[in-house]
Amino acid sequence: MNRPNPAIVSQAGARPLPRWALLLVCAAYLLPGQIGRDAWRHADLVAFGFMDALAQGRSPWHSPLLAQLPPPDGALLPYWLGAGFIKTLPFLSAELAARLPFVALLAAVLGLVWYAAFHLARTEAAQPVSFAFGGEAATLDYARAMADCAVLALMACLGLLQLGHETTPELVQLFGVALWLYALASAPFKLARAQALSAFGLVTLALSGAAQFAMLLGAGGWLVSQHSRLEGVRHLRWGLIAGLGLTAALATVLDLWQWRAQAPDWISLLRLIAWFTWPCAALALWTVWRWRAFLTHRHVAVPLTLAVAGLSTAFAMGGNERALLLALPGLALLAAFALPTLNRSLSAMVDWFSVFFFSAAALALWLYYVSLHTQALPRMTRSLQRLLSPEFAPAFDPWALLIAASATVAWLLLVRWRTSRQRHALWRSLVLPAGGTVVVWLLLMTLLLPALDEARSNRSLLSALRHQLPPQLDCVAVPAQNLSLAATLEAQGGWRVRADQPLANSACAWALAPVPLERATDMPAGWQLHAVLSRPGERSGRYQLLRRF
Repeated sequence: MNRPNPAIVSQAGARPLPRWALLLVCAAYLLPGQIGRDAWRHADLVAFGFMDALAQGRSPWHSPLLAQLPPPDGALLPYWLGAGFIKTLPFLSAELAARLPFVALLAAVLGLVWYAAFHLARTEAAQPVSFAFGGEAATLDYARAMADCAVLALMACLGLLQLGHETTPELVQLFGVALWLYALASAPFKLARAQALSAFGLVTLALSGAAQFAMLLGAGGWLVSQHSRLEGVRHLRWGLIAGLGLTAALATVLDLWQWRAQAPDWISLLRLIAWFTWPCAALALWTVWRWRAFLTHRHVAVPLTLAVAGLSTAFAMGGNERALLLALPGLALLAAFALPTLNRSLSAMVDWFSVFFFSAAALALWLYYVSLHTQALPRMTRSLQRLLSPEFAPAFDPWALLIAASATVAWLLLVRWRTSRQRHALWRSLVLPAGGTVVVWLLLMTLLLPALDEARSNRSLLSALRHQLPPQLDCVAVPAQNLSLAATLEAQGGWRVRADQPLANSACAWALAPVPLERATDMPAGWQLHAVLSRPGERSGRYQLLRRF
């Protein structure tokens, strides 16, 4: 008699996604937007500022400083990585060199999620129901198909798009989470490696500014290993205990404990979860319901532990989207295990929503591109001009246009393929969400990258400062501990910056202070207004360039 398993998968349904197609989609997700742009404000620019300060010798490596201020998150490892690549690759621009290890980390996250899903899907409890006359999916084929589904689900998450392409500590934290996930998934098959990687994943989290989350995740992994029936997973607790001990020791010695708890706004938090985790959160809830009799089994318990830890941390931090990022690998694995239980109506709903949403987004990007170069659409042209400096002149790039056109044709072919009679493969329900996300990102990073880079970076503000400040300066003061502005001046402008003192105590002869519009005339004692600068697209305030008198 078959056990009460909700998964019904035939051998035809376990057909894996062609390797070339999966690798092509991953490359189209990873590479666009990595070359030809500056660091974007705010977190991306601040992280680059710390990396550049380490690489140029303006800060000690054991205690990174930017404009004499420490990192707000207590992270060390992300800044060491970026600074190491800046020093190792001096022939590249500093922004590109610092970005390279983070591209590799995002690729490693996708790979670790694939292998974690592969190992979890091989367990006995995760296997689909056996048919009376045979024809059910073979174990390895089913596991490969589920692994493909998990990677597609992760790439389909809208919240990973921007944060996954930044050089911030959160991406290193995501790598540590993926290591933990892979370790718990692979423990019955590769115990020694799993023990080492579980400890390494927790230490990586601690050195990336998430020591508390590492302790929470380590405790959750220990509980899962304690209640597992597999001998290999029970033995994994020693690796987790070692990781917890190292995490606590490093966090105490290096002062990595950072408490940032605050009450969330429930409406904003629910809205954030809805778009940030789409479509994984909805599919994960379906998995929890359909596999509710298997909640203590590894293929559900491991990703569910990670998802709950990430969601709880985001809640404790007041609905922080960067904390919510850490829940995405767990949600992606849970979403993959929803697919063998989906009926046609739910699958069709996901498909048609993806078709309309991403087709509309792609059309809008093409229209903005046309209005940027031809001014044929006056309303769109005016909305773009509000975000760009008057000196910005878009340059025609035939290669970017060719790549964007090819991606658009590929999307149309994908929609045509999915809306035909393709009902067998497990991964069919995630092809359109993942493909649409990749296509929209590719269009954004080819058609509109110059305009987006102009709007999201501080390039126009930096250009205005070069015309206002004298060539030889002792230092520039940046009050209110504005790290993003300090990174612009120090890492990109080359000036020495002090952001650790109020203007009244500063020894600098010049200062740059962001102020609200209604207070633009307020002058601190001992300073006079030299110029008022503004950045296109920033409506909330301007910048006062002050000079001592």
